[in-house]
Amino acid sequence: MFDLIVLGGGPGGYLAAERAGGAGLSVLLIEKQYIGGVCLNEGCVPSKALLNSAKMYDHAANGEKFGVISENARLDQAAVVKRKNRVVKRLVGGVKNTLKKNGVEVVEGFGTILGRENGVIKLAVSATADAAEKTVYEGKQLIIATGSEAIVPPIPGVKDGLADGTVLTNREILELTEIPETLVVVGGGVIGLEMAAYYNTVGSKVTVIEMLDHIAGAADRELVTILQKNFEKKGITFHLNSQVTAVGGGQVSFKDPDGAEQQVPAAKVLMSVGRRAVTKGFGLENLGVMVERGHIVTDNHGLTNVPGVYAVGDVNGVWMLAHAAYREAEVAVNTILGKKDQMRYQAMPSVIYTNPEMAFVGETEETCAAKGIAYDKVMIPMGFSGRYLAESEDTDGVIKLLIDPVHKCLIGCHMLGLYASEIIIAAGMLVETEMRIDDIKEFIFPHPTVAEIIREAIFQYKG
Repeated sequence: MFDLIVLGGGPGGYLAAERAGGAGLSVLLIEKQYIGGVCLNEGCVPSKALLNSAKMYDHAANGEKFGVISENARLDQAAVVKRKNRVVKRLVGGVKNTLKKNGVEVVEGFGTILGRENGVIKLAVSATADAAEKTVYEGKQLIIATGSEAIVPPIPGVKDGLADGTVLTNREILELTEIPETLVVVGGGVIGLEMAAYYNTVGSKVTVIEMLDHIAGAADRELVTILQKNFEKKGITFHLNSQVTAVGGGQVSFKDPDGAEQQVPAAKVLMSVGRRAVTKGFGLENLGVMVERGHIVTDNHGLTNVPGVYAVGDVNGVWMLAHAAYREAEVAVNTILGKKDQMRYQAMPSVIYTNPEMAFVGETEETCAAKGIAYDKVMIPMGFSGRYLAESEDTDGVIKLLIDPVHKCLIGCHMLGLYASEIIIAAGMLVETEMRIDDIKEFIFPHPTVAEIIREAIFQYKG
C-alpha cells in the first residue's frame, strides 16, 4: 500500500509526486500517455521552442534597423521541429530522473478508480482504457491530476478535417514540418495567438476568427487593442464577433458580425477554442467526487468533498496554467503532510509569449469595474526604459499599473513589450505582499534593465 497515489503525470501530478516522495512518503504515479503532460510535450515548452526560432528568424531577416545585414535568411521548419523534440526529450528525461531520485514509483498505463474499502483507495491500471488485464494498487490518499483536453466543437467538416490532417489541435500544430501557405486560427485565446504569431512570422498568411469582440480572453482590453494592432501591422487578419459555420474544401466559412456568410482560404485550420477538464472515464463516481460545470470542486487546500482525495491542475478548473498546477500540487502535499498552507490566486501571473510579449497579474480595469473596486491608473510607454529602447524598435510597448487609492498598494500590473514574461514576477510579488507604493520606491533596480519600467511607472504615480 502507498501513502499517496497520484493519477496523472503532468505538471501538477509529477510535482506532487516529487514533493511527497522527497518528504518521505511512499508514492505511486500513474500516467496513461507521457510524463510531463500537455505542458511539457505538446503545450508550454514545445511552443516556446518554436516561438524562439521565429524570433531569431525575425531578427535575422529584419536586422538592418540594428545595423546587422543578413542576406537570404530562411527558416527550416523541419529543423525547428527537430530541435523542439530534442528540448522536450531532455526535459521529460529530467523529470523522470527527479521522480526516481525522490523514490516515486511510476506506472505507465490507464488508471481507473475502483472505489474505497475500509479507508483504502483502490485503483486499477491497464494498458488501455478497455483492456481486460488490470493491476490493482492501493493508497491511503489520492491526488487527481488528469489535466485538460482541447475542445473540438461540432462544426461541419471539423471531424473529417482532423482525420485528413487539414484541421489541427494544439498537438498537431507543433508537428508541422512544412509551413502552410494559409492558416486559419479558430479562437483568439493564448494558444491561438501564439501559433498565429509563429506562423505569420515564418511565412503563412494567417487569419484569426474569434466569437468575442476581443482577443486574448481576460487580458486587459486596452493593451489587447494595442497587441492586435501590432499583429495587424505584421499581416494577421482578425474577424471578431464572428462564428465559424463550416470547414472544408480548402476554406473556412463564418458569419460576420452582420450575419453575412464569408469564406477565407485555409490550407490548414487550427482549432483553438479552449480546453476542458478531463473528469470522465476513470471512475470519479466510484468515490463520489463532486464535479460542477465540468471540473472537480476543491477548497483552497486542493481537497475535494471526499476526505483524502485532492485535485490539482487543470482538472479543478480554477486556473488552467502549469504554474498554477505547480503551486496547487505543493499546497495539496503540504496539507497531506500536516503543514499549514493554502492557495492564494490574487497574484497569479499570466503570459502571452508573442512578439511583443504580453504579461499581466492581479486586477484589470474590467475586473475592478465588475467588482466595484476603486483604483488609480498609471500607464507609460516601455520606452521610459533605456535598455528597452536600446534593444527594441517597438514603440507600442506599454506598462499599466492599477493602484489601490486608499491603501496605496499595487493591485494590478499589465505589460506589453520586450521581456514582459520575465519581469511580471516582480510585479506579482508586489501585488501578493500588498506592499505600499512608498516602500516600493525605495527598491534599487539594476540599471539599465527593462525591469526598471516598474520603478519608472511607480514614480509617475501622484496619488
